[in-house]
Amino acid sequence: MRALIGTPSVSSTNRQHDQSNLPVINLLAEWLGNLGFQVSIQPLAEQNGKANLIATIGPQHKGANGLVLSGHTDTVPYDDSRWQQDPFKLTERDNKFYGLGSTDMKSFFALAIDTAAKFKTSDFKRPLTILATADEESAMSGAQSLSREQLQHAQYAIIGEPTNLTPVRMHKGVMMESLIVTGHAGHSSNPSLGASATEGMHQIINELLSWREELQARHQHPSFEVSSPTLNIGSIHGGDNPNRICSHCETQIDIRPLPGMDIDYLRADLQQRLFKVLPDDGKLKLAYRPIFCGVPPFETPADAGFTRLVESISGKPAEAVAFGTEAPYLNKLGLDTIVIGPGSIDQAHQANEFIPGEQIEPYCHFLHRLIQHICIN
Repeated sequence: MRALIGTPSVSSTNRQHDQSNLPVINLLAEWLGNLGFQVSIQPLAEQNGKANLIATIGPQHKGANGLVLSGHTDTVPYDDSRWQQDPFKLTERDNKFYGLGSTDMKSFFALAIDTAAKFKTSDFKRPLTILATADEESAMSGAQSLSREQLQHAQYAIIGEPTNLTPVRMHKGVMMESLIVTGHAGHSSNPSLGASATEGMHQIINELLSWREELQARHQHPSFEVSSPTLNIGSIHGGDNPNRICSHCETQIDIRPLPGMDIDYLRADLQQRLFKVLPDDGKLKLAYRPIFCGVPPFETPADAGFTRLVESISGKPAEAVAFGTEAPYLNKLGLDTIVIGPGSIDQAHQANEFIPGEQIEPYCHFLHRLIQHICIN
């Protein structure tokens, strides 16, 4: 944990903050190689300094039905002034282990590797794979680059995101969209001299709110604390002076669709509606741009054998959460996937992030029993 947290690997859509994850990948590769894992480092195309790692021990033939323990190697950016200790130094206080990525989610790799080290290479009748991805916190590009061929020996996957040791079998998707209205500047004393982008955005926002009401009326899922899809108008920026007609206005929105709602369909539906409200008539123009590709909703069935197994070993029923993970991408590759890890999502993405010490041993015990059941017995 100390070595991983002490190795910076921030990913960000802002290039000024973005860093390579290769130092973390190389640490994992060395440790896993020494334990007898066959290690493959997979650089991401067109992303210099970014790579995934796939390390496997045991038989690797197609259809071997092995287990993947998966996590992301990057962290979010940080505000050093708000930390009470060095974010890159593992600090223990009151049985809490502080550091950037302690919960989200570098500690997971330390616990997974420590647990795997308790088995001999000859013990594995089915393969165990440690999967470490890049850029989960910015673009999900690491998970998206994975292919079924790379994981053809696996059938089950655990993602060690922080869930307070509670299995998670479904979560909402994540979409972030930018809407830009362009008009014409002019003197505010005469509206005919320009075309107001803010007034055009007013029409757009009205349509967004109407669309949200319709989505929430049509889609409900009682397993979620917030049972409907959500749409948040997160920011709006436009204009430069009260006596000038606004020529440019942008709003950015966040949409959280439920399982069963398709991101591509939602984008097409929303664009069609917005361009009807604000057609290109020569005065005002609307530009619609996804900020990133989006994370699909995720669901592993409640009655799936792997769901039942994880519930049995953890002693807790599987739940639903609102935050997104890489789970839908592993599901898409044909892996039965459950998210379960130590720490709380409430600690993620903020200063003084910590993992509670009392969850470390129980999580290692959970992983040991799961590996024993799938890969050894």
